[in-house]
Amino acid sequence: MARTNYLLLVLVVTMSLCGCQPTPQTIGNPERPYPPVKAPAVGDILHLPTGFYVSPAEMFDQAQRAQVIFVGETHDNPASHRLQEDILTALQNHNPGQVSLAMEMFTPSQQPVLDRWVAGRLAEKAFLKEVDWYRNWSMNFALYRPLLIFCRDHQIPILALNAEKELTQKVGRTDFRELSAAEQQKLPQMDHTDPYQTAMVKAFYAGHNMGQAMEDGFQRVQTLWDESMAQNLAEYLNKQEKSHQVMVIAGGNHVRYGFGIPRRMFRRIPASYLLIGSEEIDIPEDKQDRLMDVKKPEFPMLPYHFMLFTAYEDLPDTGVKLGIILDRTEGGLIIKGVTPGSIAERNDLKTDDLLIRIDQQSLKEPFDLIYELQQKKPGDTLVLTLERGTQRMIKTIHVDE
Repeated sequence: MARTNYLLLVLVVTMSLCGCQPTPQTIGNPERPYPPVKAPAVGDILHLPTGFYVSPAEMFDQAQRAQVIFVGETHDNPASHRLQEDILTALQNHNPGQVSLAMEMFTPSQQPVLDRWVAGRLAEKAFLKEVDWYRNWSMNFALYRPLLIFCRDHQIPILALNAEKELTQKVGRTDFRELSAAEQQKLPQMDHTDPYQTAMVKAFYAGHNMGQAMEDGFQRVQTLWDESMAQNLAEYLNKQEKSHQVMVIAGGNHVRYGFGIPRRMFRRIPASYLLIGSEEIDIPEDKQDRLMDVKKPEFPMLPYHFMLFTAYEDLPDTGVKLGIILDRTEGGLIIKGVTPGSIAERNDLKTDDLLIRIDQQSLKEPFDLIYELQQKKPGDTLVLTLERGTQRMIKTIHVDE
């Protein structure tokens, strides 16, 4: 027995001297180190570090202990936004007056508008017009309305996080080294070396023959977004007491695995944080095409601390589209094109018709029409006043889709 132990010791020493270390074996899945005891169902919340399912109250309790709570969203899934509302409500109830909401959807130039909204000095229509919602953020405002109203009703500050659109567009086309000195001054402190972000970008572009220039541009923009949001968040946190909590909402790819905004924030200010996200496990057939065909890399870390499993839901029927292309002109909005098969075509709207009014709202710019149409739903009726040549007409349109 002694000789066996001696020979084993000699073998280990020899391997060490030769540099022949045994290859470490990865045990299990780093993204799911403890597989749960059952497959998740819609509504389940999984604590990924332990593999235990928890109640909403248990998740909220953990959120109440962190200074920053990152909530990754699926932009067009109402279930994802309800999760945000529930977390913010729990934080506000636990820590009233010491909670802020930080949003990817806005840029610092829009901060004064957000401040006026929270102060109750802007109606919804004026708010949407001033932030140019329908051009700057393509998602239906109904997805975000409850969260923004909750902030207004409870005087919860809203922080604009993202990079300005003009800089984003320039970075998408131009290498950082080729930016002007003035443009480079606008950049946050940048780290271009994160291997996990690079792997994720390559995964998105794999199989899509869009060229290296497009991939490089997306990589630059993704880095600019993450670094800008991290810097704006860190600067805000530096002005707050340690007891102040910030809930950050952003697309899942800015939060998941922590290498987007969270790690870049921590590089600037080591605030405690929690990652919460959702995953769609019930996806209707008509939403299958929304899923990106991406073979995701296997990352050596957890995607979130807590994961809510959801269905991929629809908003209740809100908002309609006439199917027209518009241009602004003196006296109203002129139709420049009509989509075949659209509500507009079925109701005999024609190119060069001048739209003057919808219901009782005068039409002076496209936003006026877009906003009113967003308040409609299938089954509603709208009344358009228009001019066709020298003839004034009133068309009553029943929205059937």
